[in-house]
Amino acid sequence: MISLPEELLRNSRLEFVNRASDPLIKGLLDDLLQHKVINSAEKDFVKDQSGRADRAGELIDMVVNKGSEASQKMIDSMKVRDRYLSSTLGLISSPTG
Repeated sequence: MISLPEELLRNSRLEFVNRASDPLIKGLLDDLLQHKVINSAEKDFVKDQSGRADRAGELIDMVVNKGSEASQKMIDSMKVRDRYLSSTLGLISSPTG
């Protein structure tokens, strides 16, 4: 059975929160803003969170709540920005994948 993108993100939330770096979070925010998944206020809200893990959690929750298309855009962006983490989270089958 193929999982929906938001299910993939939801299932990988804990690992994403624990492992996502600040540069990755900032890059994802820029990509998601460019693709109109989030708006400037949402980007600022995530950036204003006090800790890296809080920023990561707010980002993934915000995108998952927007549904499959938004979640897929985040997954696609993560694959480009951090293939190793994407593989670790099970978003791609292998680092070459």
